[in-house]
Amino acid sequence: MKTHWKSCAIGAAVAAALLGTTACEPGASDAAGTGTPSAPPSATGAPTPTVSAQPGGTSAPKPSGTSANPGGNGGSGEGGGSGGTVAACTAEDLGVSSRKEPADSKEARHLLLTVQNAGSEKCVLYRFPYVRLGADARTTVPVIKDSDPDPGRPVTLAPGEEAHVALLVAGGHRDEYQAKSITLTLQGSKAGSRASKPIDVPLPVATLYADDGQLVTYWTTAEGMALDFIMSK
Repeated sequence: MKTHWKSCAIGAAVAAALLGTTACEPGASDAAGTGTPSAPPSATGAPTPTVSAQPGGTSAPKPSGTSANPGGNGGSGEGGGSGGTVAACTAEDLGVSSRKEPADSKEARHLLLTVQNAGSEKCVLYRFPYVRLGADARTTVPVIKDSDPDPGRPVTLAPGEEAHVALLVAGGHRDEYQAKSITLTLQGSKAGSRASKPIDVPLPVATLYADDGQLVTYWTTAEGMALDFIMSK
């Protein structure tokens, strides 16, 4: 009777030991449905991106300072000239013409010389042009000093605008000679300087009869003002 009880006791102990060993094996708790499942992996397998504390960050650069100010420093003063000044007119800037005054006069003693700014920028005419009548002219035509409409200020021409000088071809019939050409040379900003090569002026007649009494006026945008200085001579 005692032997049978011991056998039962040993069998119970062995069974308990087997149960304890099985519970300690990996995955045992999962199989029993009592463990906590691990976090599922990302659907793409990539880590979750970090959200910036300041949306946009540096990915959207700010516009440069010049875009807020169209043109920036591209403009350089009136008319786009350098140093805040308008450039002197050149031969390439101007269209040139001449006409008799009055237009129906038989003699071509009084002429109006006109230049037009044919460029795309403003330009400046200084003082008066150096005019020569004829290829063999010994000197440039003297200027009428009182004809300066605004002493010390040049004439500024916007694109399409005109300026004029009046020219007295013959003033006294002294040392008369024939002239088949007129040239004018533009002055630069410094007195006595030149801003262009000699520019040929179309003649209103085939031949001019000039003498040493010839005169020219300062540049002006008012043709009547220029003519007033020579029409009485």
